[in-house]
Amino acid sequence: MLYGSALTSLGAWIYLTLFHGKFWQGGPVLKPSTAPPCAPDVAIVVPARDEAASIEACLTSLLEQDYDGKLSVILVDDNSTDGTGDLARTLSDPHKRLTVLTGASRPAGWSGKLWAVNQGAQEALDHIGPYGYILLTDADIMHAPKHLSTLLAKARADDLDLVSEMVALNCESSAERFLVPAFVYFFAMLYPFAWTANERSKIAGAAGGTILLRRRALERIGGIEAIRGALIDDCTLAAHVKRSGGRLYLGHSALAWSVRPYRGAKDIWEMIARTAYVQLRQSPLLLFVTIFGMTLIWLLPIGLTIFGKGRTRKVGLLTYLLSCATFLPTLRRFGLPFWRALPLPLIAAFYMAATIGSAIDHHRGVGVRWKNRSYTDEAS
Repeated sequence: MLYGSALTSLGAWIYLTLFHGKFWQGGPVLKPSTAPPCAPDVAIVVPARDEAASIEACLTSLLEQDYDGKLSVILVDDNSTDGTGDLARTLSDPHKRLTVLTGASRPAGWSGKLWAVNQGAQEALDHIGPYGYILLTDADIMHAPKHLSTLLAKARADDLDLVSEMVALNCESSAERFLVPAFVYFFAMLYPFAWTANERSKIAGAAGGTILLRRRALERIGGIEAIRGALIDDCTLAAHVKRSGGRLYLGHSALAWSVRPYRGAKDIWEMIARTAYVQLRQSPLLLFVTIFGMTLIWLLPIGLTIFGKGRTRKVGLLTYLLSCATFLPTLRRFGLPFWRALPLPLIAAFYMAATIGSAIDHHRGVGVRWKNRSYTDEAS
């Protein structure tokens, strides 16, 4: 029985490695580019709630984009208590690109972030023409001067409706070096970038730190209101765009990075638990299937390597080494040594535990917590 389970685990890893959209690859990554000759109007929407620590650097990087077309930056101050909006209003803005909105109270049925995004998007439509674009980004993201031009060059060259990039994440603290690369790796496993770009695939992924969206694609899906209660807003938006016939791109960014620190394992646990059970549609059955599957592909191989015997141990070791090998491109992206792939089963166990914790929070009535808000079924 153990040998059969070992072969099943190995078969699963052979499938994941060869036939699951090559999720483990280090790319794609857009190279810096200049804007296309006909530079369309762009409005950048930044929802911000209590982001005083990063808002100045974020907005400055956006206001200083090397872009010849019409560019507007719209900050939506989402009921901040730390002076985020006031700080934004003091920034130097020689080209008069910045608009700061004070967010209205959140109506029932809306997630807080999407209500702020919706207000910014409505304002953005007044700043761009019918062939313009909206860039959605977070208040803790910094952008190199050519980032916007590079995104637009990709969108125009390939006639894309949505261009999204996973920005470079902080990887300085011990907890970040141990756990953050796996977040990128697991995200790519859930939403293989190649499948997101494939028009025949139903997979649609996006990363909220950078989403360039064609205006007419947003209007085609019914605006941000169409996803108003989504708690995984980026991927939900991508799914709506793709189902409406839109074309997507998802990759890694070399021109944008997050400055949000995760100083300890607790911070990363909260980041995972915030939406892990939502990802499973808040279904106990899907939770059970997920934990069973993760045990089979992550914990069983190392368990058989340590405690198995004979051919069972050999198959377990081969499977374990194969799983570690797929993690190496992600580690290289973060500039980390190869040996950090060895504790991958332990890292997976941490993510499994956080997923279970997310489910426990939901069934205790706590819901999803973020920015001093708690969302339960109403927003789901």
